[in-house]
Amino acid sequence: MTDYMLWNKEIVERKSENAMVSFEDRGYQFGDGVYEVIRIYDGKLHVLDWHLDRLFYSMEQLAIRAPFSRDDIKQLLKQLIEKNQFTIDGKVYLQVTRGMQPRDHIYMEELDAIFYATIDRFDQPVDMWEKGVKVTLQDDIRWLRCDIKSLNLLGNVLARTKAQRQGYYEPLFHRDGIIRECGASNFYMVKDGIIHTHPTNQYILGGITRKKVLMLAGELGIPVKEREIAVEELENADECFLTATPMEVVPIIQIDEKPVHGNVGAITKTLQQYYRKRVYDDLE
Repeated sequence: MTDYMLWNKEIVERKSENAMVSFEDRGYQFGDGVYEVIRIYDGKLHVLDWHLDRLFYSMEQLAIRAPFSRDDIKQLLKQLIEKNQFTIDGKVYLQVTRGMQPRDHIYMEELDAIFYATIDRFDQPVDMWEKGVKVTLQDDIRWLRCDIKSLNLLGNVLARTKAQRQGYYEPLFHRDGIIRECGASNFYMVKDGIIHTHPTNQYILGGITRKKVLMLAGELGIPVKEREIAVEELENADECFLTATPMEVVPIIQIDEKPVHGNVGAITKTLQQYYRKRVYDDLE
């Protein structure tokens, strides 16, 4: 754990008494807020602009008044890294809540949003990259605005806890017979040399690593189809993998009781290696 955190617009010691949350904070009462997780490599922020695009989109969709400009939050996050003398691999957690008011479902207009950010070490998950993970199919019980990176994560919490207690790394959500995404990551199926993944819409989160992986696939000449994948199609998948900001590209080797490939597939491995090679291009 690092020594300093960002509390609103001040960098303070990372102690509970320096960042007390009011019982009237709407994030505490309703999960009324948004967040971002931003990867750090060698003490520098990765694809920061893409993360800020999504953060401002999420705030706009929930009508939360942004408590900072894009330039302000960039500088504050960089100052936080510098203050902590953080020069290794890690991640930033940045959260914004609508603000404080007496408890009521109806939010007041023009509340002053509250935000904080912390930095923690995060080592490269080499074991997962090499050995892959198992996932399990689960009904998608989340709300219908998964494109907003909100604090309302109870569906994910229940699903991921159930999956891990059954020996799986992630739940693989499906709704109306269609594969959507995993509990904290995006999902991909490879068939006949083509990557298939759900279209970017309200049913999935537009993952930042997803965006970069699809861009890199184009550079490598690997075809991509963004389309709905029926649950039944998983039976004949050649490869499957997931992506997430902390994890990068992780092979899926088993779905429920059925092995997918047995080891890391060729396209998955190519994307893993190319992502690792290109990760240092987008640091600031």
